[in-house]
Amino acid sequence: MRGAVLVAVAAGGAVGSLARYGIAVALPHRADAIDWADAIDWADAIDWATVLVNTAGCVLIGALMVAVTEVWAVHRLVRPFLGIGVLGGFTTFSTTVMDTISLGRHGRGGLAAAYFGGTALAAVTSVMLGVTATRMITLRRRRR
Repeated sequence: MRGAVLVAVAAGGAVGSLARYGIAVALPHRADAIDWADAIDWADAIDWATVLVNTAGCVLIGALMVAVTEVWAVHRLVRPFLGIGVLGGFTTFSTTVMDTISLGRHGRGGLAAAYFGGTALAAVTSVMLGVTATRMITLRRRRR
């Protein structure tokens, strides 16, 4: 039984990581091209692909958890495959931490703190948005 869960998580992780990579390629962050010594626009220092995948992934995690715990009876491997595997591989909070450290090392401590705190707040808010929206959508459908 544990072997099947491990395979589901690994397969889902591969899918999620490839999706995240695709977004990173489509929206590249050129931190290495930034002249950190100059006064740069704060928006240039933020890896927007990471912000996008983390926020979108958290919305989907909230929606998924409602769907598989309150709406549908699903196979026991769906949550490990989608929740831990796909969405865990898709979101990349370790990259957020590395970006925060990089900002701090380049003398952008205030921006680093705002970026880290803003990411955490956006993540929690996004999960709640996914939960709330999914409950509203499924409640309307169940009433019909």
